[in-house]
Parts: sequence; structure tokens; C-alpha cells
Amino acid sequence: MKNKKLLFGIILIGLLAGSCYTEVIVEDDFIEESPINTALVLESYDLWYVDINETRGNGEVPFLQRAFTISFDRGTVYANNNLSGLGKTGNGKGIDVGLYATLAGQVEINHDVDGLWLLDVYALDNNTLEIYDSRSDTSYVLEGYQKSQFDYDMVFYDNIQYVLQEYQVWEKTYTSELGALNEFDNENYLQFFSDDGGYFRSSLDAQGIPLTNIQWAYQGDYQVFDVANDATLKTLTLDYDFLGNDYFELYVINDNTIELYHVSSGTVYEFTGRGYIQYLKSNGGTGKKRSKTNNPVMNVSRQRNM
Repeated sequence: MKNKKLLFGIILIGLLAGSCYTEVIVEDDFIEESPINTALVLESYDLWYVDINETRGNGEVPFLQRAFTISFDRGTVYANNNLSGLGKTGNGKGIDVGLYATLAGQVEINHDVDGLWLLDVYALDNNTLEIYDSRSDTSYVLEGYQKSQFDYDMVFYDNIQYVLQEYQVWEKTYTSELGALNEFDNENYLQFFSDDGGYFRSSLDAQGIPLTNIQWAYQGDYQVFDVANDATLKTLTLDYDFLGNDYFELYVINDNTIELYHVSSGTVYEFTGRGYIQYLKSNGGTGKKRSKTNNPVMNVSRQRNM
């Protein structure tokens, strides 16, 4: 196993002080050290945020690849696999996805769907762990938080593209009276996919019809953007095949309601999610998996007056 530079923080040092054996290898300024009292380390925080952009290796641990957070509580593993319901499901910890037992510097997880995994546990600092799967030579970085200190809104906005994909359909439920007439006024349904980097469909069908009856009139690519110097604003472009594009400021109202501000017309639209897709467990090759994301950045100013 490649050496990793591991720095123990004060909290984890205290937790690990009771261990009877620790192996330290010093070579080329790298220190490899495993937390022996693994159970105390894993249970020292309510939530471990899976920082997917820090993942290293070409393999994957399926249940970590899907999770926004993972928790270890007296032998039970919990995960937040959805953004909708984040902070509410399972008293904030998410759903029960399996069981775990600890060894010296390792955790054995028996996932309800993905089976048995023996993973190495390393402390990077006082609230950061590295979980290493030797079979695939893949590492995940987990950041520890207590529930009272966890910024659920930050996770929501940092991963907002997944919110769009957690409902089968987004139905338009409100259009402001203010705003110039435009063609988007007629579009009542949106559907977002993660395939091919971001694909969407829209429909002109009347509101309130069964999802199975929706006829899709338009399609194209969509892109979510970060905004320079404004961490709480995202923008969205809908690039219609052969028809140009629409540009919106994207706001999240609640778990199942988004707001699109059509900048060119000054119109505000609300869309409500229908057909919630709950990622209870991973399921082979199906369902959502997180991937490293680096949204492009727009150098624009917020146009909507809040």
C-alpha cells in the first residue's frame, strides 16, 4: 500500500491513546499510521461527509460512491443518499444501510446490498478520515461533523445538480405576473438526466396530468454553473437542440420545490418535483452514483431582487 501523509489532530490522538500497538513507517517525509481504536474514531462524529472530489483511484466502493454522508452508530451504518430529506431522514443521519464491526485500523462493513467490505481507516487530521479499499486501490476522504454544526444548506448547493435528478419530473406550479411574455411560459414540465453530461426534456402538456401521459416536445443539454463571489447562487442554462437556449438563476425553495428566474424576461417560475426517486440502497449498475464535479463558473451578478 502506498504511503500516505497522515497527521493526527488533538481529538483523535486522545481517542487513540489507549491502543496497545501502532506501526509508524517514516520514509521520504511520509508517515503512515492507522487509528487502532477504530470504533471510537468512527463514532466520534455524528456525520461523515463524503468529499467525492477528493476520491483517489480508479475503482469504487458503491455505497460510498452514492452517499453524501455516512454515519457509524453502535454497529449500524447510516447513509444520506438523497439530498431531498437531508437533515430530516433518520434524525439527520439518513437510512439504515448495513452493519459494521471494527478491527485495529480497519472497519468491516456488511452492506445490505453491496455485501461485505473490509476497509482500512486512516486519520488525516482531527476531523478527517481516509477510507481505503485495497481491492480497488481506491481512497475516499470523509470529513466529520456533529449534526448541530453540519451545514446542510452548503451540501445542498454544492451538489444541486443531484437535486434536479431526484424527481422523475418537475412540474411548473407558479408563474409570476411580472415579466415579459416568452416561449418558456408554455413549458410546464422539465426532466433532468445525468447521462451524457447533462440532458433534459421539456413538455407543453397541461399541468396535473399523470406522469405516464406526458409527451416531450423539446430536448437538449443543460448545465449548472457556480457564480463567482456568490456561493449561494447557481445558474442554469437549457440549450435546446436547434432552438437556442434559456438562461435562469436557480434557487432552491425546499426539498421538492425549485425556482427559476428567467433573466431575459424577468419572470419567476416555480417547479415542484413529482415522482421522488429515493436511493435507499445501491443496486448493481443501476441508480445514482456521485462523480467528481467541477461546475464551470459564471462571472455574473445576481439579477433577481429578493
